[in-house]
Amino acid sequence: MSALKHDIEFTLNGVKRKLTVDVTMNALDMLRDAIGLTGTKYGCGEGECGACTIQVDGVSLNSCLMFAVDCNGRDVTTIEGLANDPRADALRDAFVEHGAVQCGFCTPGMVMQADHLLHKHGHPDEACVKRGLEGNLCRCTGYKKIVDAVVACGATE
Repeated sequence: MSALKHDIEFTLNGVKRKLTVDVTMNALDMLRDAIGLTGTKYGCGEGECGACTIQVDGVSLNSCLMFAVDCNGRDVTTIEGLANDPRADALRDAFVEHGAVQCGFCTPGMVMQADHLLHKHGHPDEACVKRGLEGNLCRCTGYKKIVDAVVACGATE
């Protein structure tokens, strides 16, 4: 383990945070291990699966590829941060209604990416949703139900 530590300050789910992190720690490990927010999942550790998707300054990214020190001065949102968001509530309801949740492992990352997509595009069509979710992998649903849920959520706004 590296002996180099760095103090960071950032906003996490609307709350100002101060933390001392190892300079080699990624944002995923910071969120899960140092802070205790386990909704963001570890999938591949290589930025290929999207299970660890978070939003930083309104942009979705893979937390396994971001150093924790790079959160300094930023606004970070995790799946827990969407708990009281009406748009996210509608998105979660659409996932349930369309059967887009099976084992649930990919769901936090999918919801985070879909939330970003809906903020960016408002009323995306099927092609837009497919393109927007292509970095998030699911082994259970075959994607149709997930795409249908996101399209339906966008159509109700």
